[in-house]
Amino acid sequence: MADASIPTTNRQVRLARRPTGLVSRDDFEFVDAPMHELADGEALMRTVYLGMDATVRTWLNRGEGYLPAVEIGEVVRGSGIGRIVATRCDAYAVGDLVYSLPGWQEYGIVRDDVFTTPLAPDTPLLAMMSVFGSTGAAAYFGLTDVGRIKPGETVVVSAAGGATGSLAGQIAKILGCRVVGIAGSDEKCRWVVEELGFDACINHRTEDLTARLKETCPERVDVYFDNVGGRVLDAVLGALAMHGRVVLCGAIAVYNEQGRPPGPSNYLNLIARRGTMQGFITLDYWDRFDEAFDHLRTWATEGKLRWREELVDGLDGCPDALNMLFTGENRGKVVVQVAQE
Repeated sequence: MADASIPTTNRQVRLARRPTGLVSRDDFEFVDAPMHELADGEALMRTVYLGMDATVRTWLNRGEGYLPAVEIGEVVRGSGIGRIVATRCDAYAVGDLVYSLPGWQEYGIVRDDVFTTPLAPDTPLLAMMSVFGSTGAAAYFGLTDVGRIKPGETVVVSAAGGATGSLAGQIAKILGCRVVGIAGSDEKCRWVVEELGFDACINHRTEDLTARLKETCPERVDVYFDNVGGRVLDAVLGALAMHGRVVLCGAIAVYNEQGRPPGPSNYLNLIARRGTMQGFITLDYWDRFDEAFDHLRTWATEGKLRWREELVDGLDGCPDALNMLFTGENRGKVVVQVAQE
């Protein structure tokens, strides 16, 4: 069964060439492709919102990651929420809401697999993109499982004004830690301290990061939740406490660089401090997502979590929306609205 209003063409954003640095519109092809004919086990999702994640930029490069690179001519991969409008898959009925990887297009194909999660009919869609999806899961599991935070510890979070960092800092506060953020503007620093409740925030663009870490973390850093890599990671490694843990969630500072980035010069401090540094991806925890979301919903209901979205209108805005993550224009989650709810 299908929605009679489904068009015969599907607006798509395809990769035209490998980007260098920040993406430009010339890196993509905007096409109206023939609508895909469903095979057995497939359903058609009409995309409502696309979430912008820094990892999308890594998929546009050559090389292997935890998912393969997007090939030239393919639709750009990306997460999103939408509604099932046609189905040949027993797992989904027409009208169901799902969270999946539809890519940068109006209509995406979904299957009954790890990449697609059915949602309750009353799910708040923007909040799902910002908090109760992979963004919130990354912040929760990165801190609790990888970082193993304990009450009373000092936690530092980079990209503190971004989607994941802003949640990670708040979760650390909820769990009894002292939290210092690192952000790229005074406005973001004020936001995370005055509205989100961080204990302090350092503007890495205008302040001496090493000196400010000593000032704001007088007993050094027990857990560092890293979203940026580069010189920020290096500086925090130098401030690590005994048995400190570094959680590698992302490396936004180097995703646009050409070639292999240099390693942090302060990595030897892991030896002296008996520290650990571990990377993770949220797919490692997909079978435990309900655990994270139960905690996040409880904290949100209790008024302990705050968030915001930067909303961009239309598929044509996807390149600019992706760049916002690297230029620092956003506070919170960058979301592209493809269709009305």
